[in-house]
Amino acid sequence: MIVSRKQIVLVGAPVDDGAGQKGCLMGPDAIRTAGLLEQLEALGHVVADHGNLTPSKAFEVASPNPVLKNFRSYAGWTRALHAKSWELGLQSVLPIYLGGDHAMAAGTVSGQARAAAELDRPLFVLWLDAHSDFHTLDSTDSGNLHGTPLAFACGLPGFDELLGAPLEHTVCPGNVEILGVRSIDAAEREMLLSHGVGVSDMRRVDEDGIASSLKPFLDRVRAANGLLHVSLDVDFLDPEIAPAVGTTVPGGATFREAHLVMEMLHDSGLVTSLDLVELNPFLDDRGKTARLMVDLTGSLFGRRVFDRPTRSF
Repeated sequence: MIVSRKQIVLVGAPVDDGAGQKGCLMGPDAIRTAGLLEQLEALGHVVADHGNLTPSKAFEVASPNPVLKNFRSYAGWTRALHAKSWELGLQSVLPIYLGGDHAMAAGTVSGQARAAAELDRPLFVLWLDAHSDFHTLDSTDSGNLHGTPLAFACGLPGFDELLGAPLEHTVCPGNVEILGVRSIDAAEREMLLSHGVGVSDMRRVDEDGIASSLKPFLDRVRAANGLLHVSLDVDFLDPEIAPAVGTTVPGGATFREAHLVMEMLHDSGLVTSLDLVELNPFLDDRGKTARLMVDLTGSLFGRRVFDRPTRSF
């Protein structure tokens, strides 16, 4: 088996203020303990662990909506992660951001988008999640900010306080594909439709299969010479196999569906950055979910049961 050798950088983002249930701050170290670095090195990759980030200071930030929880912390994490992902996005490395709740993606995706713009290439985003995370700061009822990062990255209004200025390099909503979603609020549904975001919900997966749901998106990324950021939320998976998440929604991706997505992503050669988010070790069963996330990452980076050579007929 031939595996393309990659320079991989691990960045911990112990973000714990965007979700309603505490515990995700332990996620980065749980993923490390489950053997991520060792698995990637065993597959032939060179891995550097940059440790865990800390949030930037955002003392001047005031919440634009009283319902929002921990908005100043959200701004601090977004600024720190934006700067780090912008820096890494300009280098010949593949960063893996270890979360932390999904609020962290406001920084990782926006930073990767800034780097992509400077490289004169479009950024595409594959959002593997039970939720669309497309609320604005005004539309959210819960005030939990892990439901807003994709709307921010796509340039929806009202987020200027996060970086202290309007987001200059946004992700085109048409370059986003949300796969495996099965819980969308009414306000999000309207915004997703009006902005042209790609959505392959679990009904589509059930009807067409997960490979048929993913392949057209990968073909578009390739045709555009795009960079691809993948954001993998634990709740993309069915909670029967991945219980360590505070936002469980029944009916998620099966073990084999999830691995097939990762295997297809590996075969495409298109992935340039990755989030692993919403792992809450406090809710796990003896490390079951952490090990699954590491196994899935292994499939993304070339681990397979049997190499299938191309044959001509």
